Amino acid sequence: MKSVLVTGGAGFIGSAFVRSLFDDDPDVQILVLDALRYSGDVGNISATVRESERFEFWPGSVNDVDLVGELVGRSDAVVHFAAETHVARSLFSNREFFETDVLGTQAVANAVLRHANTVERFVHISTSEVYGTALDESMDEEHPLKPCTPYAAAKAGADRLVYSYVESYDLPAVIIRPFNNYGPGQHLEKVVPRFITSLLLDEPLTVHGDGSAVRDWIFVEDTVRAVNLALQAPIDRIRGEVINVATGRGASVLEIAHALTEAHPESSSSIDYMEDRLGQVAKHLAATEKARDLLGFEYSIELEEGLERTIKWYADNRSWWERRLDLRKVPVKLRDGKVVWY
Repeated sequence: MKSVLVTGGAGFIGSAFVRSLFDDDPDVQILVLDALRYSGDVGNISATVRESERFEFWPGSVNDVDLVGELVGRSDAVVHFAAETHVARSLFSNREFFETDVLGTQAVANAVLRHANTVERFVHISTSEVYGTALDESMDEEHPLKPCTPYAAAKAGADRLVYSYVESYDLPAVIIRPFNNYGPGQHLEKVVPRFITSLLLDEPLTVHGDGSAVRDWIFVEDTVRAVNLALQAPIDRIRGEVINVATGRGASVLEIAHALTEAHPESSSSIDYMEDRLGQVAKHLAATEKARDLLGFEYSIELEEGLERTIKWYADNRSWWERRLDLRKVPVKLRDGKVVWY
């Protein structure tokens, strides 16, 4: 039985990946390492998975070098989701982003290096935020890295750190750059669940700036499928490669707000506007050819279907999110030290 270590496996995308891996491969042992910070919850992993003999949960940080080394030493593959991930939150408490995203990734990469004779694959989950605002109509993997926030800079550092280990040590690693994920169970600070819960509470949907920022929105199940394909593809084909995971289709934040209000007409919510967030990226739209060529991946869930499924999940799981409502707003520290809430 092969063993896969999933760091950050109790988070939004990580837990969806764990569920998929458990269901798709009955011969895999899954080890999850998660620090269970504000956005991580072992309850995101179903009881069926948690109670299985094929599953182990380890509470802890990726900066716990001894624990990481022990778990990597027991693993045939490592999928590294663990990171601080919220753009606005990094504008308030940025140091922990570099500690987790850069130093934590270094700890995992060093452990993979120490166990290079047994670890067959290291899948590092990066982010499209490393690109900054699109210079072209669509962003391919050669687009310059111009991170606009401390979060994006930390993830860019981790991204390039993993690449350097491939170049220096021939580490069996591949770097995945997902674009804007959404779906059931996402933390309320993210824009889609923030909008949806406002709809369900008949509150205004608050848009930052004029809402014109364009994103490439991908449903979490499609992202998970791409990560699975990266885990399975011949390593000689993908070693050291950077691969976008996205749809190639863009929609502005304001368009998302309107789409959600139209999909849930029983709500009386209006759309309000507030000052734009610092470090806002104007446009993110992916080139997707490389994912198709190297992984055979193409997205399958259209935005309209994904939003409808996401609305239904939040409508059916009010007890899950109502106790988290105070986490919808995030503090941001301005240049003069003043703190505002977004």
